[in-house]
Amino acid sequence: MSDIAKLQIGDNSYEFPLVKGTENEVAIDIKKLRVVTNGIITIDPGFKNTGSCESAITFLDGEKGILRYRGYPIEELAEKADFLEVSYALIFGNLPTKQELDKFHADIKEHSLVDDDVRKILEAFPKAAHPMGVLASLTSALTAFNPSSVNTASKEDMYHAIVRILAKFPVLVGWTMRKSKGLHLNYGKKSLGYVENILYLMFKQPNEEYVMNPIIKDALDKLLILHGDHEQNCSTSTVRIAGSSHVGLFASLSTGISALWGPLHGGANQAVLEMLEAIQADGGDTKKYMAKAKDKNDPFRLMGFGHRVYKNFDPRAKIIKKAADEVLNDLGVDDPILKIAKGLEQEALNEPYFVERKLYPNVDFYSGIIYRAMGIPTDMFTVMFALGRLPGWIAQWREMRLNKEPIGRPRQIYIGETERHFVELDKR
Repeated sequence: MSDIAKLQIGDNSYEFPLVKGTENEVAIDIKKLRVVTNGIITIDPGFKNTGSCESAITFLDGEKGILRYRGYPIEELAEKADFLEVSYALIFGNLPTKQELDKFHADIKEHSLVDDDVRKILEAFPKAAHPMGVLASLTSALTAFNPSSVNTASKEDMYHAIVRILAKFPVLVGWTMRKSKGLHLNYGKKSLGYVENILYLMFKQPNEEYVMNPIIKDALDKLLILHGDHEQNCSTSTVRIAGSSHVGLFASLSTGISALWGPLHGGANQAVLEMLEAIQADGGDTKKYMAKAKDKNDPFRLMGFGHRVYKNFDPRAKIIKKAADEVLNDLGVDDPILKIAKGLEQEALNEPYFVERKLYPNVDFYSGIIYRAMGIPTDMFTVMFALGRLPGWIAQWREMRLNKEPIGRPRQIYIGETERHFVELDKR
């Protein structure tokens, strides 16, 4: 393959270098396109064919169903690592040594207290407020309690900023859920691990000891790992473009939370449960709804099946399906909604229409099932997604700042009115 791409516009020919990634991905470098062509740009709605950066964090091949963090296959990480190890690898580039991991965990515990004035902000929200709106607001508010900007040239400053948000974010998540349930706000325990503390923060009742279920803990660990990063998706790109203005880490993360909230992105697992509830309300006939999904003239959309990027089985879904089965078997949950989910799953895996189109259950489908079985409210599902994606967002923000990437400033093709002149009010 040539190292040059040629572009012909009318009688003029232009050459642009090709950029090749370590996994043999190829891109045309058009940084100088507008300059050398005297103003011509490309247009790519949704940026589906545009690389916004060079990144060493996540490799994704949708056709082959491959997902790797820093080169580590997602299957190995989910089986052998815990979420904090994976978080460290995503952010700093390699799996930590035992000494590095112990220090990382100890430093996180040291910064896990949240200023009590944040409670006052939380108290101002009504109980009915959507948890994602609350979480985005509280994350942004942390900026006010940590007003000094991060010196990105200092490894120590960067490390401390990262540790602070990893420490405080689970507290904000726990408080957000407890607020919606009318429970008192609590803190974690220094004797617990990172994921154990998340469960403690969410489920500890004031009048009883919290007993950790190892199967629940393991399932949550896997879920958080699987959501850790996913290349340049909507929320990640939002974090990077916000951070490119040199806004702080907490504010950048807040923009990612807001982007994740949408039903086409992180809200998909909530949409799955809402779909299942609608099917139950209509009698619970899964075959009827599978027929509706196959009918092109029916507006019904089957949520939690297929994936925009993966053209094969979502590798994350293969892992979490096993965890979902283990959780349901261990808890012995007798829930009609989950029975409907299992019915849809079996029909999709065996129905030729769905198999041929590779419309397999995806990670959103199984994560919704697990979260419901664990007793997490439906409107908290996307908050749990944000909790898992946190280290990925941090890694992307850190990489963007260390690479000194320019401020994001897309162009446009203007299709509005040409020049016209002001008309006095009485003459319009």
